[in-house]
Amino acid sequence: MNNDKKITVVLASRNKGKQAELSRLLGELLGDAITLLSLDDIGFTREIEENGTTFAENALIKAQAIAALGYVALADDSGLAVDALDGAPGVHSARYAGVHGDDAANNRKLLAALADRSDRTASFVSVFACAFPDGRAPIVAEGRVTGEILRAPRGNGGFGYDPLFYYPPLEKSFAELSGEEKNAISHRGAAVRAFAALFARANKEN
Repeated sequence: MNNDKKITVVLASRNKGKQAELSRLLGELLGDAITLLSLDDIGFTREIEENGTTFAENALIKAQAIAALGYVALADDSGLAVDALDGAPGVHSARYAGVHGDDAANNRKLLAALADRSDRTASFVSVFACAFPDGRAPIVAEGRVTGEILRAPRGNGGFGYDPLFYYPPLEKSFAELSGEEKNAISHRGAAVRAFAALFARANKEN
């Protein structure tokens, strides 16, 4: 992005891997327009309660909590939405089976819930929200990829529900995709690209 204004943005996360990945992706899309910091970089130690009912609400809750401290803030929320389960596990994707981040238990519960279902369509959804301390309207961008839930895990890569999420155009589960393949079609990649376009426009206008 050809713009002289370089903006410091705080990512509402302590995940250094996520910070590094987003810094690289945003650098490719926006040049050096953004310097991305983490919560640790600004000394933020509190937990932000994510009590929204949608991915967008949770992303905004996190972004607005940091924007209230005077920072331009970026946050994301993502998960799996299964049509036959009325969108579940949804915002509870990471703790679907009760323990946050127990991928194996989450996958077992999902397979059990779909055991007698023929409709296995599902979407991975990712939403990025950027909030501003000056009261400007936030930027919200969504990425989505549609596939099907397999009846047994396939592949050794990825994480979360990747071994069960089958992507028909490539005839592979997400756990069978290379990093390049996944980045090209993933919900998170799509959300980042959509956010970058909206942010570039907003930065130009302001």
